Amino acid sequence: MNVVDPRALYSLSYGVYVVSSVNEDGRFNGQIANSAIQVSAEPPTIAVSIHRENLTGEYIERSGVFSLSVLDQTVPMIFIGPFGFKCGRSVDKFVDCRYKVGSTGAPLVLDYAVATMEARVISVTEVYTHRIFVGEIVGATVVGDGEPLTYAQYHTVKRGKSPAHAPTHAFNEVPR
Repeated sequence: MNVVDPRALYSLSYGVYVVSSVNEDGRFNGQIANSAIQVSAEPPTIAVSIHRENLTGEYIERSGVFSLSVLDQTVPMIFIGPFGFKCGRSVDKFVDCRYKVGSTGAPLVLDYAVATMEARVISVTEVYTHRIFVGEIVGATVVGDGEPLTYAQYHTVKRGKSPAHAPTHAFNEVPR
């Protein structure tokens, strides 16, 4: 019988990002994500994993674009809260947030960001509860000189939890 020790999964490196998109009415939504990777260099591509029930994923699916803002270590939990634990169907997550609209139309979160990227979707892969969106990067900018926040720091330093739809949610209660 195979056993999955969740502590082994904690050895993977993750960051803390805001992944955002726009719908056909020009409305923005974004969420905290910990699963984003660079896939290739030429052309530069990134992939993000988004729960299939999240509004951000619906926006990405329909618009074909997404943005990613890499959050820095100084980001307070009060900033993470709306993006990580509120639903964009009932709140405007961008109301108290500094952002700019990128060339794709997707919002780029500037508050507490080290860098921003925007991408056009080139493929979507269904993986159980999540969709992996792979996008060709059409713009990327360094916007701050802070250090990127890792997901391990989010848990150990900031005492953050994983939202219900995060890929790592099932392992919230595992002792570290």
